[in-house]
Amino acid sequence: MKKTIKVVGAIIRNDAQEVLCALRSSTMSLPNLWEFPGGKIEEGEQPKETLKREIMEELGCNIEVYGLVENTTYDYGSVIINLQTYCARIVSGAPVATEHAALLWLPAANLESLVWAPADIPAVQRIMNEFSNAEAAI
Repeated sequence: MKKTIKVVGAIIRNDAQEVLCALRSSTMSLPNLWEFPGGKIEEGEQPKETLKREIMEELGCNIEVYGLVENTTYDYGSVIINLQTYCARIVSGAPVATEHAALLWLPAANLESLVWAPADIPAVQRIMNEFSNAEAAI
């Protein structure tokens, strides 16, 4: 039976309503694909706690975590990933790429211009749908 790894990702928006995208480095699994920053849930940790810890470790900033956006399970062949993505906002610090190859603030409408890790795609689609619905309401 394949192992299922539970992970969390942060959909971090700034005041310009841009979303923080992180490029996986060439040494990571799924190299050179974009993702929402985050990481693996440790034993006994709550998802929101994990997200705060991982963002501090990976990006060097404190975040406030809000509601769940998407809960996706994706079979990568050798492992199954359960990814929970949450809305978040930076409350202190500025993101620095310590593990990722690059960070990019991108308008929600342009998210599909990047090549995303498969588990992140449902959240990308959800964000883009919300953006297009909001634009249509104006």
